[in-house]
Amino acid sequence: MKLFTIDTIPGQAFEALNTVKGTVVYSKNFGRDFMAGMKTLVGGEIAGKRMVDAAGALGADAVVGLRYASSSVMQGAAEVIAYGTAVKFC
Repeated sequence: MKLFTIDTIPGQAFEALNTVKGTVVYSKNFGRDFMAGMKTLVGGEIAGKRMVDAAGALGADAVVGLRYASSSVMQGAAEVIAYGTAVKFC
């Protein structure tokens, strides 16, 4: 699966299938030790994989217009979303 932040792929024709997204909520736990916190930062769940799985289920070859956004959902927790348009190459 190819992922592009641009809206078009030079020299490549494609058909737009649908908007796809992946979301995950990350939270901090200040009660854990420093190394556990570092492991969470490095080994956390990847929100983008859910988006890629959704695009694959549509039979997409790529996702264009890829964007990331985040928002605070409560103190110490944030939602991260990856979204874009699943496309099939012609």
